[in-house]
Amino acid sequence: MTPALLAYDGSGIDGGLYTRVVGWAGSAPAWLDALIADWSALGLGVFALLMLGGWWRARGAAPEVMARALAAPVVVVAAYAADTVFKSAVEEVRPCRQLAVRATLEGCPAAGDWSFPSNHTVIAFAAAAALWTADRRLGAVALVAAVLMGASRVWVGVHYPHDVLAGAVIGVAAGVLLGAAAGRAAPLVERARAGRLGGVLGVGAPA
Repeated sequence: MTPALLAYDGSGIDGGLYTRVVGWAGSAPAWLDALIADWSALGLGVFALLMLGGWWRARGAAPEVMARALAAPVVVVAAYAADTVFKSAVEEVRPCRQLAVRATLEGCPAAGDWSFPSNHTVIAFAAAAALWTADRRLGAVALVAAVLMGASRVWVGVHYPHDVLAGAVIGVAAGVLLGAAAGRAAPLVERARAGRLGGVLGVGAPA
């Protein structure tokens, strides 16, 4: 049988750190664990709201800003697709299945639900980076939220730290590159603003 390019067992990279973080979670106050677990499970909805806010704030901005704001959800989908390719290529076993650890805050995903990279982290950082190209203030808020999302995936026990780091790199790369490129669609936004979509896309910044 031909071995995979990357080891199925990622514990040799940072399994010790993962085990330590899960141990911290096990001794943390119940309210803190509950807060982190809820954020880890539901926090992606915050990024959807931030992208909606990006569109709202871009209604009075230049057309390239609106183009980047509108592209943010598309960028997230593209980053998620790239992440899926990496997962299928590496097939890294989840740390909660590979290592002998206490019960994790989040139930360990089924066998075949691979670990590397972290989907949640890719989505969060892609959204943050894409928003950064359109709106620095919203991008900064989203970046803080993305860091918290990535950290939470280790805390609840379903990812190694390197899964999160890789997810952040993929998300930022996709968000910055595709978000910036989306600004080239400014002429389309400008034409749409002059038509029936003017009420949705806004009038833009005065010349």
